[in-house]
Amino acid sequence: MKRYYVFLVSILLLALLIIWIGPQKMWDVIKTANPWLILLAVGIHLFVVWIRSLRWGYIINQPWEFKKNFIVKTIGLFAGNFSPMRTAGEVLNAVAGKKINGITLSEGLSAGLTERFFDGVIVAVLLILCAFLLPKVRLIAIMGVLASLGLLVVIYLINWREDTSLWIYHRIHSILRFLPISEEVVENFYLKFTEGLRSMIEYTKTFSSFKNLLVVFLFTAVSWLLECVRLYVVFVAFNVEINFVAIIIIFLLANIIGIVSALPGGIGSIELSLTGLFVLFGISSALGGSIALVDRLASFWVVTALGIIFCSYYAQDILEEIKEYTLGLKSSKKD
Repeated sequence: MKRYYVFLVSILLLALLIIWIGPQKMWDVIKTANPWLILLAVGIHLFVVWIRSLRWGYIINQPWEFKKNFIVKTIGLFAGNFSPMRTAGEVLNAVAGKKINGITLSEGLSAGLTERFFDGVIVAVLLILCAFLLPKVRLIAIMGVLASLGLLVVIYLINWREDTSLWIYHRIHSILRFLPISEEVVENFYLKFTEGLRSMIEYTKTFSSFKNLLVVFLFTAVSWLLECVRLYVVFVAFNVEINFVAIIIIFLLANIIGIVSALPGGIGSIELSLTGLFVLFGISSALGGSIALVDRLASFWVVTALGIIFCSYYAQDILEEIKEYTLGLKSSKKD
């Protein structure tokens, strides 16, 4: 029931944005946009997803499985779009990767956390650069850097350090014993999770050569910069001139706010923060809100539509994998 309240908050925030600006005023602005440039923005975002699927394929050592990697990555992005702080993205990525790429869950989780780590690295680097170039938002940028660095530390401890990751899980496991879950399930979950955690870290360490990490870094940098290019194209579609550095910092800060808000996919919070930051850079609220909604349509909702299609096709396989794991919690002790 709680998740429905969260979605209600997201819808309420979107409604407040539209009401605040005025639906007719926004529609009048949106009608002025160049539709061909909007389609170009959609194409750029699909190319971004393809770049991220290449990154995924490189990490799991299947770089030439273009179709499979694109489907798995889209499913993961779709799951992340509708979970708080995008936490379900890595999990469903791993499950889909097991069924479609034929990898283990540990390899999939390792790849997902490695991707999330380098996303955080790029965000931190770009925000540091932008903090020096744009003094008016320096404080906000520095706060974003600190949030990114905090996330990087947590991912590093979980994905690269076995002793620390096990220590963190032991603290969580002690809490599980107080929940209304049978002792058998708790113990089986402990065995499965710690074994999977060790396998995940082992895979991460075998992959973590300088060459491999550099390639992942480059894929990540290109994907983030292309997302900023997409937003810039949407601005051009509305015949608005803006500094590209401003685009970068606005895009990064809005995404950080969307993650911190814990709303699914940042729905509502990202649109509001984009509009507010646009206004900060001298763009009218009607124009800023229209650009924010159109950019989200060209990115978030396009991937969501593809994710629904792919998830529908592979739903049975994914559900069977989850069911198999769940049943294993009750039977592994007997096996």
